[in-house]
Amino acid sequence: MEIKDSYKTIEKPSKETLFKDRNSKFFGYAFPVLNEDDVKEAIDGLKKKHHAARHFCYAWQLGTETISYRANDDGEPNNSAGMPIYGQMQAFEVTNILIVSVRYFGGTKLGVGGLINAYKNSAQLALEASIILDKTINIEYQLSFGYDLMNKVMRIVKEKNLNIVSQQLELDCQYVISVRKKDATTIFEIFTNLYKVEIKELA
Repeated sequence: MEIKDSYKTIEKPSKETLFKDRNSKFFGYAFPVLNEDDVKEAIDGLKKKHHAARHFCYAWQLGTETISYRANDDGEPNNSAGMPIYGQMQAFEVTNILIVSVRYFGGTKLGVGGLINAYKNSAQLALEASIILDKTINIEYQLSFGYDLMNKVMRIVKEKNLNIVSQQLELDCQYVISVRKKDATTIFEIFTNLYKVEIKELA
């Protein structure tokens, strides 16, 4: 079984997008978020910016292996706003993201079908206006070894293209290396089998 160790996300908020339907305006935004405080901060910011808007409908998803998500209709009919927005996140396969669609009511009711379509389009536009990146899930290991092993360790680091996050060279050497999840077991075994090198996973 292949280990899935990459995911898609955004690092910068999207440009503001606008979808119109029968005089209702839907302003779409995508934000990178890592926790619910980030979500709250982004929504509070939009409420200050659009203080005359009627609805702030949104969906967010957090996590790469354990996923949590929420979809909020903010006063629109049940499942007519939050879930269509969330559906677009799934279509684009993104995580650690918040999408908000801010609605100004234009005087004509759109009906549930019209709302689903509008919020879906608004979310899609926000995602299309975002720069989506592929990222890898990494595991960090701490290596401890004597100076006499420096060449051996560095050879493995180069061969396996490992990323050194930090190093401490005092009485002995301590490196923190970052390894893609799917390669982690192999790398762990290589260093475990290297005489006099200690390796441990950092939580």
